[in-house]
Amino acid sequence: MTIRSILIALPLLVLGWLSTLVVVALLTDEAPAYVVVLPQDRLLDGLPGDTAVLAASRFSVTVASDRPGFAKALYSSGARLVLPAGLPGCLPLPKV
Repeated sequence: MTIRSILIALPLLVLGWLSTLVVVALLTDEAPAYVVVLPQDRLLDGLPGDTAVLAASRFSVTVASDRPGFAKALYSSGARLVLPAGLPGCLPLPKV
């Protein structure tokens, strides 16, 4: 594989991965929390009342709620990019 093909494939891989995460966030309510990437200043003011802010920084806000369709509510509140947080991915959950 040449450097040129790697430079083309890598951004496409990242874009595909982010697109998959966005679709998972919008179509399922499986994630225990969501990360809002590059939040606007007014985002925290517009969050639904049952939202718990787990962490906040200049570049992201991690929030949780039991509300169905919470990712859609975050987009309605002004979020630019919402990604699921806390999902185990392809690995099985550990036995407790």
